[in-house]
Amino acid sequence: MEAAVGESRPASERLGVFGGTFDPPHIGHLAAAEAARYALELDRVLFVVANVPWQKVPEQPVSAAADRLALVRAAVEDLEGFEVSALEIDKGGESSTAETLTELAGSGRELFLIVGSDLADSLDSWRRPGVIRSLATVAVVARLGSTGPGVPPPGWDWVGVEGPGIEVSSTHVRRWLAEGQALGSVLSRPVAVEIERRRLYR
Repeated sequence: MEAAVGESRPASERLGVFGGTFDPPHIGHLAAAEAARYALELDRVLFVVANVPWQKVPEQPVSAAADRLALVRAAVEDLEGFEVSALEIDKGGESSTAETLTELAGSGRELFLIVGSDLADSLDSWRRPGVIRSLATVAVVARLGSTGPGVPPPGWDWVGVEGPGIEVSSTHVRRWLAEGQALGSVLSRPVAVEIERRRLYR
């Protein structure tokens, strides 16, 4: 389902914000979002697709934003409680979690920023971390294979979420696709169909 900024929602909404490059979205993303949704009793989880992920560019190639957005739409289209947002793509330029949370914040709305435990200890290095801290509780989803401490630095309001126990990364998926491997266990069929249609990751 597509989400629109400014869309009328209950004032007491508990909203999970799951931002990322999603290049491509895989079962690990969906499972992490589902774990956070149920553990924190979220009304919905919003997948926010980055336009230009400044932390990754130019260190690695990133697929076009329009392609990644289409893949996330395919991934969540028929899943209850999940929505996709093009807010950062529509804004253009480098994506900013602080700006996105500012756009989503509303009277009475409680925001939960969903991150993997492999990213939790780097939050102070994100742009305008003070704004992020002031607007959202960080939901840290435990991730297998994380080499960091798995918790945010001091001063962050956060809650831990038991992870789904699935270890897969978009980097691995892209490599496997380039090698022509069948990925029915890590990609939903709608995503796989959209990847084939757009001839991505070849």
